[in-house]
Order: sequence, then structure tokens, then C-alpha cells
Amino acid sequence: MKERTTELVDGLRHSVPYINAHHGKIFVILLTGAVLKSNNYSNIISDIGLLYSLGIKLVIVNGARNQIDESLKNHNITPRYHKSTRITDATTLDIIKQVTGSLQLNITASLSMCLNNTPLQGAHISVVSGNFVIAQPLGVDDGIDYCHTGKIRRINNEAIAEQLDRGSIVLLGPVGVSVTGESFNLISEDVAAEVAIRLKADKLIGFCAEQGVLDEHGCVITDLYPVDADNYVKQKEQQGKHLSSEVRFLRAASKVCRYGVRRSHLVSYLVDGSLLQELFSRDGIGTQVAMEHSEQIRSATINDIGGILELIRPLEEQGILVKRSREQLEIEIDKFTIIERDNMTIGCAALYPYSEEQMGEIACVAIHPEYRNSSRGDVLIDKLTERAKALGLKKIFVLTTRSIHWFREKGFNPAEVKDLPIKKKQLYNYQRNSKILMLDSL
Repeated sequence: MKERTTELVDGLRHSVPYINAHHGKIFVILLTGAVLKSNNYSNIISDIGLLYSLGIKLVIVNGARNQIDESLKNHNITPRYHKSTRITDATTLDIIKQVTGSLQLNITASLSMCLNNTPLQGAHISVVSGNFVIAQPLGVDDGIDYCHTGKIRRINNEAIAEQLDRGSIVLLGPVGVSVTGESFNLISEDVAAEVAIRLKADKLIGFCAEQGVLDEHGCVITDLYPVDADNYVKQKEQQGKHLSSEVRFLRAASKVCRYGVRRSHLVSYLVDGSLLQELFSRDGIGTQVAMEHSEQIRSATINDIGGILELIRPLEEQGILVKRSREQLEIEIDKFTIIERDNMTIGCAALYPYSEEQMGEIACVAIHPEYRNSSRGDVLIDKLTERAKALGLKKIFVLTTRSIHWFREKGFNPAEVKDLPIKKKQLYNYQRNSKILMLDSL
């Protein structure tokens, strides 16, 4: 029981920064036809209800590709495509309108349930649909008439924003209307992307069967730049996978990222809780597309002192690090380099130069407990070594009581007090009896 309680408390503590960060933000969530058919659909809806209860403004765009193809098959109609885009004749359009209309009613009903023991218990969610997406015909290409397949002409983003401010979830389908009163079949990923861009959404979220984008070893690629997403799309298109969920979503994610949407997330619709794990944990569970990765290494500023103190205080209490006051950190902050992940400091180290002897001291190396089995310590040492070279230093040294072998593995060799710079010799604490290790050539 104690273990479960500790797990719950730790989970809540880790999620609070994300709850605060997401509150009041706009998320556009794409629910493809595959998501709506999955056995995990009801859990996804419950998790969306939880997002709503946390004060996140939600636009849901639903697809219907699977259901449309199934209905066409039942009517003995073979789907027709040109350049991976569905050709929508009048009969197909009627079927699409029936299918999408039914799906939207079902989604609205799911979000309206107030079932006990779910995040929707006692919730009264207003779900709004309407003519927010204005469409126009796609036209003729290579002599092929797309008929009632359309493209987006305009998004009534002001009306959507107004509904979001009123506390409603806005639900959009893959059918848009034109100024002439016609209906057009749209690509749901295009709708989601355009809405995210026009609303200046914080996130675009999509689902696929896998945990996200996988590498050649079947491992999840946690972060992608837009250019990486583009390359992945080209690779899959060459394999004939133009219509896969990953490819369609990554096209949209790459586009919205370049238009200012900070992050797009792709997670599995088969894994219960994947949406929440992606949004409320530091490492997530799926693939993120962003102009900059969620983790970066950089020089510390005065605003990072709180994060550094939180990281080093437990190590100081254990006697592993020498105690530093906030005032001392403020004076020495320019010596520090940190690793930051989602606005949280997960690693730090400092470089103190002794210019007269062309030597530098690496000190206060600390990594968050959850990341100590990673290579982040190596990354910090490499970064500070580069910094030392840039300052014209020839040697770097460390004083340590616990990490002797770790530094030996990095090429540091045992040294003595007499080898230290004059000012450091005068400050050496013989009671602490730290081991001195030195890297003789940079």
C-alpha cells in the first residue's frame, strides 16, 4: 500500500508543472477513423474529458476514413483515388455525409456521458459543431475531376475561439461547406492542421497504432524536427504507405510546426493512458515534432538558480557536493551549464577557470536521479571541456569523494594537491580529503 501511495504522490508531483503549463492552452486533437473503431476509444474519450476538466481548451477533429471505406464496400462501391486523394462523386458524398454525421453524434454522446468512476463524472461538457470550416472544390488535376472532394478555403477561427472561451469543446468533421451551399469531403489532417495554425494552438495531437514513429530497431523516436518528419514521410511514400496514419499526421505536424504551433504529438490509440503519459510526464511515451527538442543544454542564467538548488541540495546533504548558498550561486551563475527538459533542470555542472595556470576546475556535477543511468553526465563534461578549450585552458581537474571511477573512465588521472592552481591549493579542505583527478591535455 505504501509503495502505491508513493507512486501516486510522485506521479502527482511530476505532473503539476505540466498541469499549470497546459491550463488555458488550445489543443487540437485528431481522432481518425481507426481511433473511433478501437477498443480503447472510451478510455481516450475519458482522458479528453480529463484534459477539459484541467482547463485546457479543446478542438476535436474527427476522421472517418475507415468507416467510409467500410460503408462504400457495403454499397458495392470501389473507392477511387488520384494522387492518394479520394475522388468523391455524388453517391460517395451522400455516404460520407451519412457516416460523418453519425460519427459526430456518437462522439458528442460519448463526451456528454457523466458516468461514475470516470473523469467525466459530474461533468457537463458543451460540445459545439457548426459551419466553422469553409471549403471549395479541389478541381481537376491531370484531367481527373475530384468532384466533391474539396480543400479548405477559410477557417472561422474567431467563432471557434469564441466557443472555446465559453467553455465548449469544438467538434469538427471532415466535411466542409462552401459559400454556394455545397458540401465537400476534406482530409481530416488538413482540417486539424489549418485549425491549429489559425487558432495559434499550443499543440496538435494525433494517434496511430504504434507508440509513435519507430526507428529501424522498433524503438520510439521521441523527438523529430520538421525536416526529420519530412524525410520519414518521403521514405514511407516510397514504400507505398501514403495513406498510413503516421504519414498523414506527420505531414500535418511538419506544416503546423513551421507556422508556429510549438509542438505536435503522435501517440498510440491502443495503449491505455498514452495521451496522458505524453502530456504530463517529462519523457512522454510517443513522438514529438517541434522546432526545438524538449531537452537542451545551455549556459545557466539567474532564473535557473531555483532549479539548480533543487538538484544539488540532496547531494549536499549527503556530503557528495560542497554546500553552496543561493548568494554564492548568484555570483557564480555564469560558471554553470545546465541540461533543461520541459523547463525543468535535470543536470548541471560548473567550470571555474584559473587563467594564469591555464587550468579549469569542473565542479558541482549533478544529474536528476531519474536520469543518472543515461549519458547526460557525459554530455555535460563534453560541453564543459569544449568551453575550457574555448577559454584557452590546457588542463581541467575535479575534486571528488564519490565519483572517482566515473571520472577515471572519462580519461581523468590521479593528481596531488601540489598540482592544483595556487588559489585552489590555498582552499583545499584536508578534512574532506577529496580525491584530485586531472585531464592533462585538452
